[in-house]
Amino acid sequence: MRVFILVLSVLGILVSANGAKAGPSMTDRDLLASADPAASVHEATRETEDRIGLDKAKRRDVQRRLTALGFDTKVNGRFDKSTRAVITRWQAARGYPKTGFLDTLQHQALLTESVSAARASLGSSDKSDDDRPARRRGGGHHRSGGGPGGLIGGVVGGLFGRR
Repeated sequence: MRVFILVLSVLGILVSANGAKAGPSMTDRDLLASADPAASVHEATRETEDRIGLDKAKRRDVQRRLTALGFDTKVNGRFDKSTRAVITRWQAARGYPKTGFLDTLQHQALLTESVSAARASLGSSDKSDDDRPARRRGGGHHRSGGGPGGLIGGVVGGLFGRR
């Protein structure tokens, strides 16, 4: 039993070390996989946008994503004149026809681009993991059970725990 625990512990350390070295991918693969503006041969209209089915929550999501990409807009769930102007600027910057309305292709491209940008910003953080203080739950006190259960729990927690 002790050998099994020791093997699990060593395995956990090795997996954690390799994962820490690898880090997130910094390639633009997700951004390149987004929709090609040249593929959009027709202009987006109110009808194409209505087909997406953007309720108030999804409109807020679009506004948040545009703001995160540097196209500042009010996050109110309404596509008023100012939001339409921001969508037009985003479309112009991406080579889409400048209509102020989204179609399915553009909406998907916006979702993909904002996810890629978020991943890139997480990967290019100014602080390294070594500079950050350790986060612990429960007011900073480390509690673990003793014995093999605590050791296995620590290894599994290290493999699948939050950073």
